[in-house]
Amino acid sequence: MPLAEVSERRMTRVCGEDPGFFCREVFEATENRSLAEIADFMIGKPLTILAILAGAWVVNHLLKRSVKRTLRAMHSGAVRERIGAVRRRTPNALLETEVTSLRAEQRITALTSVLRSVLTFVIFLIAGFLILGEIGLEIGPLLAGAGIIGVALGFGAQSLVKDFLSGLFILVEDQFGVGDIVDLDQETSGTVEAVSLRTTRLRAVDGTVWYVPNGEIRRVGNKSQHWSRALLDIDVAYETDIEHAKSVIKQVADGLWQERDDIIEEPEVWGVETLGPNSVVIRLVVKTLPSDQYAISRELRQRLKAAFDAEGIEIPYPQQTVWNRNLEEPASQPELPEKG
Repeated sequence: MPLAEVSERRMTRVCGEDPGFFCREVFEATENRSLAEIADFMIGKPLTILAILAGAWVVNHLLKRSVKRTLRAMHSGAVRERIGAVRRRTPNALLETEVTSLRAEQRITALTSVLRSVLTFVIFLIAGFLILGEIGLEIGPLLAGAGIIGVALGFGAQSLVKDFLSGLFILVEDQFGVGDIVDLDQETSGTVEAVSLRTTRLRAVDGTVWYVPNGEIRRVGNKSQHWSRALLDIDVAYETDIEHAKSVIKQVADGLWQERDDIIEEPEVWGVETLGPNSVVIRLVVKTLPSDQYAISRELRQRLKAAFDAEGIEIPYPQQTVWNRNLEEPASQPELPEKG
């Protein structure tokens, strides 16, 4: 039998099918099995483990640095696409997409933290399995056991996983953020105070704090994203000159527009909205900065009341016509025909 074949068999028997560098070099130099095994265990395996950990740290560091840049690039593209569709109807103040807003920065920070944590966990989990395989443990049964545990946890925590995935999509799609006024499925409404991966916290007008699981949110009405609108339906009496009333409403709205910076476009009087049982309804719309529509509406109502009183325009109230019948006079009875 050739000498090379005998040496290869001895090398495999001493250092394994995939011999390490130190085990192979020491065994070839000394042909001492004990020294080769000691060199592999004391030098080779620790260096391999250190190399795995160093590689995992480098990959994790590079991915963590690229996550935030990627999210910024995605956000900038989404903003430009969304703004481009309404550029002709949007004031110039809202078209500054090159500067990242505080809201976008908070959202990017939250997503960056989540994605970095997930990447770190996955990278070092893989590194851990490689280290276990390096020290001689069979990682096949470990992977199978981890898969079974993962499936069991997935079935047992479906609602929790659903909440986390929904929260991730809420942040990625920017459906709403802290400070927005939202209506969730027409059941819960208020100002968003916090958005996490599992729940959304709202504070209602009466001060009630609502905690809504993200997985339970089916539909969101955001009343303060990009801009808001104050919509007023103003009742005037049927006897009122409609053109005069529209002129007064427009003057009041324009006066407030000139005074306040939170009105971003010229107010519009759309005209007669409905003909009610007691009044004619004239609609006024005013585009405002996000969440400022309520303060604008209250100020407009106060000024319109004063202007209507000065111009003699009646703000109607429900009226009812009552017919009285005098029951003291007997009702006349029809004469019956005589029988022949």
